[in-house]
Amino acid sequence: MTLEGPLSRVGLATTRLITLRGNSASGKSSVAAEIRARYGRGIALVGQDLLRRVVLRERDVPGGANIGLIDTVARYALDHGYHVVVEGILYVEHYGPMLEALRRDHRGPTCSYYLDVPFAETLLRHATKPQAGEFGEAELRAWYRPLDLLPGAVETVVPASSGLDATVDLVMREAGLVPADPG
Repeated sequence: MTLEGPLSRVGLATTRLITLRGNSASGKSSVAAEIRARYGRGIALVGQDLLRRVVLRERDVPGGANIGLIDTVARYALDHGYHVVVEGILYVEHYGPMLEALRRDHRGPTCSYYLDVPFAETLLRHATKPQAGEFGEAELRAWYRPLDLLPGAVETVVPASSGLDATVDLVMREAGLVPADPG
């Protein structure tokens, strides 16, 4: 499917589509992983870094192949009954049209979040990450986009003061995800 193609309904009325966006080191991957850990099986994590940097080894550019790959993977998982968490920096300029089409086409509830972390906090958090030696302040500053929100006020802005547990609780509650029974 191309973004310019005909409307293509995706997923089920019962599937949940969650997008987690924000700058580097804002906590997107941690929130996504914790949602999956609490919920159990049935959630597909569609990570921008994995698909762009690892699978394709592609730079983040307008019209990049990873944009369509993220869309395809998310749609495939939704069509097969999985709830989907799409997470990444996902600049509006590059990914906005794809995210809007995915949101429009999804049959079930869609919840979108922007994790808003000030640049100074981004630097502190980055220093604790395994890839801290791969890139530093200059790269982070070049990538940083304050409040790069999708149009239409479709995202809930989550402040840096919201810890991991509180953020995961918020997303799961609003998305209607009930944790799996541990028994």
